[in-house]
Amino acid sequence: MAATPSPKIKQKLIILLIIMALIFLALVLRLFQVEILKGDEYAARAARQQTRNTALNAQRGRIMDRNGIVLAQSGTSYRVLVNPQVIAESERVRISIEVSDVLGLDYDYVYERVCRVEKQQIVLKRQVESGVVDQLTALQLGRGISFSADMKRYYPMGNLFSQLIGFTGTDGEGQTGIEASYDEYLAGKNGRLVTEVDRNNHALSYGEEEYIAPIDGYDMTLTTDSVAESYVETAVAECYSVNKAKQVTALLMNPKTGEILSSTTYPTFDLNAPPRSDVASLLEMSRNRSVSETYEPGSIFKIITLAAALDSGAVTMEDTFNCKGYEQYGFEKIRCWKTKGHGTQTLAEAVQNSCNCAFMQMAQKMGVNTLYDYIYAFGFGASTECGIPGEDEGSIIHRKYIRDADLARVSFGQSITVTPVQMLNAACAAINGGVLMQPYVVSSITATDGTDIKGNEPTELRRVISEDASAKVRQLLQGVVEKGSGTAAQVQNYTVGGKTGTAQKYDENGKVSSTLLIASFIGFLPANNPQLACLIMVDEPQVPVVYGSTVAAPWVGDILSDLVQYYSIMPDNSGVDYKEVPNVVGMTMTDAIACLGDAGFRVSNTLESEAGAVVVTQIPAAGTNAARHSEVLLYNTMTTFNSEGEYVEYVEVPDLTKKRRQEAYDLLAALGLKLNYDKTFCTGLIIGQSIEAGSYVLPGTEIFVTFNGYYAQSGATEPPDYRGDEPTPDPNAPGQDQPADPNVTPTPPVIE
Repeated sequence: MAATPSPKIKQKLIILLIIMALIFLALVLRLFQVEILKGDEYAARAARQQTRNTALNAQRGRIMDRNGIVLAQSGTSYRVLVNPQVIAESERVRISIEVSDVLGLDYDYVYERVCRVEKQQIVLKRQVESGVVDQLTALQLGRGISFSADMKRYYPMGNLFSQLIGFTGTDGEGQTGIEASYDEYLAGKNGRLVTEVDRNNHALSYGEEEYIAPIDGYDMTLTTDSVAESYVETAVAECYSVNKAKQVTALLMNPKTGEILSSTTYPTFDLNAPPRSDVASLLEMSRNRSVSETYEPGSIFKIITLAAALDSGAVTMEDTFNCKGYEQYGFEKIRCWKTKGHGTQTLAEAVQNSCNCAFMQMAQKMGVNTLYDYIYAFGFGASTECGIPGEDEGSIIHRKYIRDADLARVSFGQSITVTPVQMLNAACAAINGGVLMQPYVVSSITATDGTDIKGNEPTELRRVISEDASAKVRQLLQGVVEKGSGTAAQVQNYTVGGKTGTAQKYDENGKVSSTLLIASFIGFLPANNPQLACLIMVDEPQVPVVYGSTVAAPWVGDILSDLVQYYSIMPDNSGVDYKEVPNVVGMTMTDAIACLGDAGFRVSNTLESEAGAVVVTQIPAAGTNAARHSEVLLYNTMTTFNSEGEYVEYVEVPDLTKKRRQEAYDLLAALGLKLNYDKTFCTGLIIGQSIEAGSYVLPGTEIFVTFNGYYAQSGATEPPDYRGDEPTPDPNAPGQDQPADPNVTPTPPVIE
């Protein structure tokens, strides 16, 4: 019979069992931690140690124009990699020096990465060309430097469509323009290659590989035309230079389909080398102002008012309008650009003269609701959804808050803001037969195998005006180019229609500026069957005379003249007499005007005081064929510049005598001048002014006046002597070197 264990042995056995149970429990907990809680982490670590994971970049989709010309494509480049663990300590300095020299990198940057032995591999530089890789290979740097395939974005057309296309970052993601807004279509999906490796990161000859193929991005075809864009950008660059503008924006469309053929803003940049070091400048130049810039359109908006008035029946082709230089709305007087008035005009003459008063009268005949219904129908106040990123909607005063004076201003493009694409698309609807088209810039998106992913076709949104009203609008706008302010946009052997516009901007204090202006022109041809429509907007031109007719229209004419040949548009107006513009540079203004007059041309905005000045520039240039009776703009040696090399425009001091205080204030304010007077004697009519009428002074000059009520209140018999304290005419201003001829009325530099 076996002996029974003593209680002491039992106690020891129990303790041993407890210890074994605790050890087993600890092992279970540890296994739980390793297998469950940190299983994925340890598996990933093992995979990193045992395998090499190589990213296989997807080919980013191409961007092409309507003719299949590649505007953006991806090509093979290389990553330069450093493998610190296989670089001998004695080789670190040499490798760092040679690699930094070839790659153009900072030595300390390279050396710091070469010494990070805890890392198997580090990317030194991406998107390196094959020639650079060849240079590094020739240095025999061993296994410490290696290479892998990479992708780089190339833009074969350089600076064409810079704002529209945009550019990508080093990782291939779109950063601006279409590259950014359509990134989900263009980017594709990267693949990968997983290879088993040994401790030295060499592939095992017997190891397994996992290959996941990349999915390439989709190709995109735009409605734009590279050839047309090259013509537009050439004209815009010249317009920018001649007018010393802040920016120039141009937009070209097919008015029948809504296709955007060209979109550009100058200054621009080369998409292959964007100035990334100057972020503020790059962001400014990357803005596509065709859709993001909102502005008061000025007189080109009269196209909309005209179309609405004709279609609604508020006016007819036989109506006449009387312009006395202003319209009165309560206590508010709104002036025409021609302050002395146009007198009685037909509708055609009112459009050719761009008479503000006539369009104010049209708006009052229609009323708020009718005009506003047309404004919204033409697409203002809403995004056009044209496919160009960054689009603004503009702003319109709500109809319930609008007063008669506000409606009057809206009629000629003030108190309303629009984008260039809204303005041009609405104008296209007014001239294409009355249908608002959906503007679009993306024609199609296709997969690499040709499968259609997305496509756009011409789409009619709604009929805005009747075909009959549209035909009348075309007829009237053709008259603007043939007889009115748009003659500089004429194209030989073609009928052209268009509308000029000049709008004031607001200064940094939120006040309307008399010197910060936007000049624009919309032109289309052929006038009876429009196939092309072009808008040029010139922001803050620094020239002495700012009109859409001289600052913008000539370059629209140049663009259309080039494109009629490219698009094989047949001539429709061979009866117009064209002549070569003579060279008048170097002549006095008197001789130049006579020479141009003999050739059948007119000279715009000449002053009697400039008769002896010498011509330094002429637009159109000598040798250009232009229609007889069209305008030629002359700049001469009396053109004045400020310290920054910008043109300074003098204004003519008006005659304030026999005017009341408010009338004088309005008259001077319209010219950018200031009214000053003795606050204690300011009743009655003005009888004296500190600067003689007809003098030329800078904007901002104060004019001190006295009233006939001064004598009744003060008992004085002589007017006060204010000449010692008040500004006098600038002796260098035009017209100060000879007495004013009372029989000659100088042409004021006015804004249409």
